[in-house]
Parts: sequence; C-alpha cells; structure tokens
Amino acid sequence: MDKNKMQSLMSLPTPCYVIDEQAIIKNLEILQYVEQQTDCNVLLAQKAFSAYHLYPLISEYISGTTASGLFEAKLAYEEMKNRQIHVYSPAYTDDEFEQLLGMCDHIIFNSFSQWKHFREKALQHKNIEFGLRLNPEYSEIETDIYNPCFTNSRLGITLDNFEPDELDGISGLHFHTMCEQGADTLERTIKVIEEKFGKYFYRMKWINFGGGHHITKPDYDVEKLIDCINYLKNKYDVQVYIEPGEAVALNAGYLVTTVLDNIKNNMDIAIVDTSAACHMPDVLEMPYRPYIIGSEEANVLPYTYRLGAATCLAGDIIGDYSFNKPLEIGDKLIFTDMAIYSMVKNNTFNGRPLPSIQLLKSDGTTRLLKQFGYDDFKSRL
Repeated sequence: MDKNKMQSLMSLPTPCYVIDEQAIIKNLEILQYVEQQTDCNVLLAQKAFSAYHLYPLISEYISGTTASGLFEAKLAYEEMKNRQIHVYSPAYTDDEFEQLLGMCDHIIFNSFSQWKHFREKALQHKNIEFGLRLNPEYSEIETDIYNPCFTNSRLGITLDNFEPDELDGISGLHFHTMCEQGADTLERTIKVIEEKFGKYFYRMKWINFGGGHHITKPDYDVEKLIDCINYLKNKYDVQVYIEPGEAVALNAGYLVTTVLDNIKNNMDIAIVDTSAACHMPDVLEMPYRPYIIGSEEANVLPYTYRLGAATCLAGDIIGDYSFNKPLEIGDKLIFTDMAIYSMVKNNTFNGRPLPSIQLLKSDGTTRLLKQFGYDDFKSRL
C-alpha cells in the first residue's frame, strides 16, 4: 500500500470499514473483460457485498445483480437502475413472490414443488424468465457449511428428483457448486453437470454458473473461465450468467482498529475496538486468520500478541500476530480484504457499535458513507 493511502487510513476514527474504490475498479475491469470475451452476463452476488453506494460504479462495468431474497432484490431495484436483477431462494412465501414479480428479470426456484406452486401466477408475467436450480451432487468444497452439494443438502434439484415433464415455462437452469475456487474446478464441474443434465440444456435459453468463482484473485485462470463459458454457450446455444460476489470486492477493503489495552496471561494480549464475533464473523465461522498490514505469523517478528475483542465472549479472538515493535495503547492496525462478507454479516452482540463505512477514493481522499450509533442497536430489538 502506498504511503498516502496508509496515512488516510491511519487518520480515520475506529472501528471502521474502508472500501478501496481503485481496487474495486481493478476487479470490475477484469469482470468486464470476461463479459466482452464471452458475451456472458456477470452479476454481483449481493450476499457478499451490498455496499449500495458503489452500485452506480459497478453498473458501469457489469450487467446487474443477483439476490438471495426479497430485501436484496429490493436494494438492487432501488439502487442499481436499468440493470438485470436475478433472485434465487430455497423457498418463497406467497407475499415475497408477489413483490419479486414487480422487480426481477429472472426468478429461480429450488424445487419443482415451488415451481408448481407459483407456476400459474408466474406464467402471467411474460417479461420475466424462470429457472430451476440443479444439484449435481458434485462439489470440491471441503467445508460442509459452505458446500451446497454436501450429503442431504437442501439446495437444488438432484437428478433423481428431476421432472423433465414439468419444464414448460422454464427457460433456464442454475447451478452453484463452488466457493473461492478456480476455473479448473469449474471445468471439472461442467463435465459432471453435462453428464447428468446436459440433454435438458438444449431446451433452455440460458444457463447460470452461480457464484464461488475467484475471478479476480491474482492466480486465477481467466482465460480458462472464458473457454468454459464459450464452450457451453456455443454447444447449447444458451446465454450464460455468472454470479461472483467476492470477485467484485476481493482485496478491496480494510477494517481499521485501535489498540485499547495490553494485558498478560502467559503471553501478551492486546484488546482492540473491533470484534471477530461482531465485525468479521467469518474469522470464527470459517475459520480464517485475516492479514494485518505490517504483521507476520506469531513468533516470526520480535513481538507477538494475541488480539482479542472488548466483548464478553471468551472465544472472541482474532488471532496471534507478531510485529516489529511493541503495540502501544492507541496504535492502529489495518486488517485487509474486509469488503466482502464482513459488512453484510456483522452484528451488535454485547451492544458493540458497528464500524462506520468509509470510501477510499482513487485520489487518496476518504468519504464517510455510513455512520452507526446507539439507535442502530436499539432499533433491531
């Protein structure tokens, strides 16, 4: 990170998330290139990144958004004008479906029973296309909580439960089997999908590859992704959609925190004003260890600290880090890759205040996008 950016981040009140506009644009340029080389439609998966202040910028590069339910669809409808809105949910209520009909271009069902329940009403809307989610019972994700195809999954239709006689009115098929994976995984997945469901692709207008594509990760094979898209598009004469969420904002955000206290209990422990449980829950859920600028693994640099939150949860530990100099009360630390999931999954456990959201503009200046306070905590309860 250049010196000016670092100074801007260090000057901010904490805790705060910071979205890096320049990094977002870099990611979007890669996604736009994929669209240009394939004529596919790239959709922002809002479940990973819903910072709608950036939606006008995002809409300059890609084709639209995908939603996991009513509220995300409504956000896209309000904030990303004149772009496609796709929605998928394991199940819709009658009221939700009625509202979605007024917002969405594509609605995807999780089962034939849901399709049959809503079919009569759906087919009255000729301007909307309807699809079904497949479960090929194949995935290379090793952690079950993130694996849509693990044993007894509720997500998608397996081959044994597929009803080819009920496809009238269905114009597309959707599969989502990946999580933070490369194009080689997609290539292998497509082979399985084709073996099981390929004969039905000829009856479709579109195929949706879902999300989990780490397209903007530095070592991702973008050209292989392009080949996969063009292969399926040309073989079956279909429009292809992909739904990256992380790829839009990967490595494009920070969480800035301040050291509040230093204590000892067999090792040095620093209490900070951010929380794994509240502000970056994937640290505990996945789990994973977020990187801090200027740090190393424990015991690599001279001074090692365990970073913990100012909450009552004993396990609210961010991780063990080493630094070149001792941490002092008031020092600021910068966690990286905090634009994805952290903001959409955070919470106010213990009454901890939510971090503000700042935009780090391409010229190095910052702009406050959102400030939270006591009313945000109280109004949820």
